[in-house]
Amino acid sequence: MSLPTLTVDASKFLALGLTNEHGVHYQLSPETLVNQALLKGQGVLNDTGALCINTGEFTGRSPQDKFIVKDEITADTVHWNNFNIPIDEKYFHQLKKKVLDYLGQQDEVWVRDAYACADNNYRLNIRVINENPWSNLFAYNMFLRPTEKELENFTPEWHIIQAPGFKADPAIDGTRQHNFAVVSFTHKTILIGGTGYTGEMKKGIFTILNYILPQQKNVLSMHCSANMGTEGDVAVFFGLSGTGKTTLSADPNRKLIGDDEHGWTSNSVFNFEGGCYAKTIDLSEEKEPEIFHAIKPGALVENVGFINGTNQIDFSFKGITENTRVSYPLHFISNAMEPSIGGLPKNIFFLTCDAYGVLPPISKLSPGQAMYQFISGYTAKVAGTEAGVTEPKSTFSACFGAPFLPLHPGKYAEMLGAKMKENEVNVWMINTGWSGGAYGTGSRMKLSYTRAMITAALNGSLDNVAYEQHPVFGMMMPTTCPGAPAEILNPKSTWKDAAAYDAIAKNLAQQFIKNFEKYAAGVSAEILAAAPIV
Repeated sequence: MSLPTLTVDASKFLALGLTNEHGVHYQLSPETLVNQALLKGQGVLNDTGALCINTGEFTGRSPQDKFIVKDEITADTVHWNNFNIPIDEKYFHQLKKKVLDYLGQQDEVWVRDAYACADNNYRLNIRVINENPWSNLFAYNMFLRPTEKELENFTPEWHIIQAPGFKADPAIDGTRQHNFAVVSFTHKTILIGGTGYTGEMKKGIFTILNYILPQQKNVLSMHCSANMGTEGDVAVFFGLSGTGKTTLSADPNRKLIGDDEHGWTSNSVFNFEGGCYAKTIDLSEEKEPEIFHAIKPGALVENVGFINGTNQIDFSFKGITENTRVSYPLHFISNAMEPSIGGLPKNIFFLTCDAYGVLPPISKLSPGQAMYQFISGYTAKVAGTEAGVTEPKSTFSACFGAPFLPLHPGKYAEMLGAKMKENEVNVWMINTGWSGGAYGTGSRMKLSYTRAMITAALNGSLDNVAYEQHPVFGMMMPTTCPGAPAEILNPKSTWKDAAAYDAIAKNLAQQFIKNFEKYAAGVSAEILAAAPIV
């Protein structure tokens, strides 16, 4: 069966160097993209009508294969490190020509015009060129969608050129291996090759916004979720994977602004994206009803398995990856804000899953402590799934998003501190991890208690209660909290062995201090003074 091709103005794409203008599918509907993927044998529908595909060799991002072109713009502004890896401009030009030549040899390519940033003052127009229809469906789901009127005079500022089937030659292309994501701020282009993992497109745009907005627009870019209460009060939730960011920001009594990427301006918080990219491992209707019901026609599900003999997804299946995902437009969520812009934050929550059982379940941070914890970006998980491995393992990711931050973390922390002080924002640390001991001895904090603590912080119930200071980390711990037992609020009192708690708390503090050494030269004295006391 032949596939329909949308007639387009070929001049839009010839400027890029694409030669297959007669095989360009432009701005197709989700329904058409799904049908094309099915006809090409690139996916199947599950029992609720979502397109399920396999991303191939890569089922997650490859941080060591993401490069930023080092040139006059970036040489002295990018914080070069293990995530911001420089590549010479000559390799960018070489790879761009090769990728476009490769796409030009394909019978068809898929092109979509979209944009990032819900606030029109910061809107970034994007043109996405894909080798596959399902990759283009991801772009439809995740980026913001222009109206037909807006498309008439659409001019892209940035391009994403994605070709999973093209493989680089590391010996001559300047890459580490055959897959790559290369960002050029001079040429305003993101090249992606050798990997079908769709998240590379999403995080590529997040990376450039993290570079542009803080420097050029005085907007703090944040890796966080955000929601808004009935009184217009905005809450922001930072947290690494597994800490409860999506779960705790999904509140039926509050409107969802977005689940992952936001900007904080002088008068608002706005979503960068037009959709959600949610993990589906162990997904259940009971725990995550909004995500569960978003898996419907138009959604793109990645790398899942099925219950034998059916097209019903087995959400516990980890045979391909634990990083199973679904992308869907924000309007698939029943309480999503449209447009996804809220007011100024009144409360910020740093979520951590502390498997050591050291940090309090809720605590209030001073501005200096907030900036210190923000740069640290801490959580601790059980080390792995090997038999007998039960010791917690610390993870530190600067500003809760180190792989996507081109600038020094101190820049984002200073902006956060200034905005917190200017707007008198409360900053809370929430430990969704262990209490009464580390993993293996203590128990996981009950979700109902965590929700009650967050609700108490949001509604002002903790404004006038007594607090005590944590002796090592310095944050202030409430002695009472509605909906949570008083005896769990001070973590040391939940341990049977107080000396053991002190020893593990000291060890964790030393890990914080060791991790922070690499940032010390780029932060203020106020931040340095907020380090834990050993």
